Amino acid sequence: MKKSPAKKGNQRSRVMVEGVAKGPHRSLFKAMGFTDKELSAPLVGIACAFNEIIPGHIHLDKIAQAVKDGVRMAGATPFMFATIGVCDGIAMNHEGMKYSLGSRELVADSVEIMARAHPFDGLVLVPNCDKIVPGMVMAAARLNIPSIICSGGPMLAGRLEGKAIDLNTLFASIPRAVSGEIGEFVWKEMENCACPGAGACSGMFTANTMNCLCEALGIALPGNGTIPAVFAERYRLAKEAGIAAVNLIKRGIRPRDIMTREALVNAIALDMAFGGSSNSALHLPAIAHEVGIELPLRVFNKISERTPHICNMVPGGPHHLEDLYYAGGVQAILKELLGGGLINGKTLTVAGKSLAASIRSAAIKDATVIRPLNDPYHQTGGLAALFGNLAPEGSIVKQSAVAPEMLKHSGPARIFESEGEAADAIISRKVRTGEVIVIRYEGPKGGPGMQEMLTPTAAIKGIGMDKDVALITDGRFSGATTGASIGHVSPEAMAGGPIAVLRNGDIIEIDIPAKKLNVRLTKTEIRKRLKDWRPPKPKISTGYLARYSRLVTSGSTGAVFED
Repeated sequence: MKKSPAKKGNQRSRVMVEGVAKGPHRSLFKAMGFTDKELSAPLVGIACAFNEIIPGHIHLDKIAQAVKDGVRMAGATPFMFATIGVCDGIAMNHEGMKYSLGSRELVADSVEIMARAHPFDGLVLVPNCDKIVPGMVMAAARLNIPSIICSGGPMLAGRLEGKAIDLNTLFASIPRAVSGEIGEFVWKEMENCACPGAGACSGMFTANTMNCLCEALGIALPGNGTIPAVFAERYRLAKEAGIAAVNLIKRGIRPRDIMTREALVNAIALDMAFGGSSNSALHLPAIAHEVGIELPLRVFNKISERTPHICNMVPGGPHHLEDLYYAGGVQAILKELLGGGLINGKTLTVAGKSLAASIRSAAIKDATVIRPLNDPYHQTGGLAALFGNLAPEGSIVKQSAVAPEMLKHSGPARIFESEGEAADAIISRKVRTGEVIVIRYEGPKGGPGMQEMLTPTAAIKGIGMDKDVALITDGRFSGATTGASIGHVSPEAMAGGPIAVLRNGDIIEIDIPAKKLNVRLTKTEIRKRLKDWRPPKPKISTGYLARYSRLVTSGSTGAVFED
C-alpha cells in the first residue's frame, strides 16, 4: 500500500519548467504572475466545471478556490482550467438531451488534452452533475497521474407546506398542471420551492449517485457524496482535497492503484445498498474500460443478489441526500457493508489509507434512513440487469423503485419511435392499462446520444399509472425514474436489435425477479423480421452527434467509443 516518494526529478511538470531551454516557458508563466519559487513546487491542475447554467455547478468556482487554498497550504502551486457541463434537467425532453451522454466523452477528452499539453504533477477534478462526474473520473483513470475528485455536493430539498419536494416532484406533476388540476398559482409556488439553491438535485439521482460512488471507488474523500453544497463543511472538504492531492503526488499514488476491480465491486455494492441511478450501469463500465477492466452487466446481478437494499432514497423512497448526510453518510453505509463482508476494506483511497481505515469512525446515526443489514428494505440490491430475446446483451431497471405488482408483467407493446411522441401520449392520457410502452431509436447510435427520459416516466407516475403500465427503451432513464421502467435495451434498435422489429400488440413479458425480458415471438419470427428490417435515416447527420453515433458502442458496454 505504501508508495515510493516522488522525486522532484520525476515530476511530470519538470519537462515544462526546468532547465535553460524552458526559459521561454517560464516567461509565459511569469506573465501570469507566477514566481520561480511557485514554479519549483509541484504543479497541480484543477479541472473545474463551473458554469452559470447548472445549479449544481453555479458555486464550483468557490469550491475550486478552496481546493487551490488547500494545494497552496500543502506547498504546491495550483492552476485552474475549465470543462463543459450539461444540465440534464434543463436539457430534458427536447433536442438538448441528445447531447448529455455524449458530453461525458468530451469532458474526459478535454481534461486529457489539458493534462497532456500541460504536464501537471497531479489533478484535482471538480465536477458535480450527471455526466461531468464520470467524465472526470474516466479522465483520471486514462491519464493515471495522481488525482482526486472533489464534487460540489447535493442540493437541499425544497419545502412546500411543511413537506419536502424536489425537481422530480415537478416532473411528476406535469400532467396535473397541464390538465388544470394544479392551478397556476400553486404550480408557480412549486417552481419557486423545488430547487432552493446550489447543488446537485437533492435525490439519489445520477449526479449524487456518482458522487457517492466516488467514495467507494476511493477516488474521493469521505463526505464527497453527501455534504450539502451550501454547508461550510463542503469548503473545508475542498481544502482537504487540495492537501490530499499534494500528498498523492509525494507518495506516487495514482488512480489505477486506487480504482481496481475490487474498488469497482465496492462501488457496485454501495449502489445496490442505496438504490442508486440506473445510469451507474453506464458509467461504472465506462470507468472500468479506462483502466482496462471488463465490467459486464451480469456482474451487477451477481452483486445485487448478495447485497441488501438498506437505504431507501428519493425517488424510490422518502429520503433526500441531506437525510443521508445526517444519518452518517456514505461512510456509515460502507461500514455496515464491511461488517457484513460485502465489500473489500483493503482497497486504497485518496486519503492514502485503506477504505476500512477511512471509515473506521463512521456510524449509523439514524436507523430509519440507513437500516442494518438484518432489517433491509429489500433482500437484494437496487438494480437488476434483465436478459432475453428482446435484450440479448442486457437491459437495466431500478428494481427497488418498482411496485411489487409490476415486478412481473405481461402486456401488449405500444410502439413509439421517439421520446417526444411517447411523452405527448402519456401526458394527454392516451395510454391504456396493461400496456408496455416501447420507446425505440433513442439508443447511443439511434438517438443519437441515448436520451434520458424523465418526462414520460414521471408523467406515468403523475397520472397514477405506474402500477398499471411498463416502459422499455433502448434509451436511458433519469436517476429520478421510478416504476417498471427498463432502459439500455441492447442491442439498440439502430444497431438492428430485436427491439427494432417489435410491432404494436406483440406481447412483452417482464420478469424482474428472474432477470428476464422477452417478447412472445419465436426465434424464426424474430429472424424473419430482422431480415426485412432496414435502419432509418439518422436523425442528426452533421456535427458532433453525427461523429458520436458512428463511434459509440452499446449501452451494455457503457456506451464508450470503439477502440
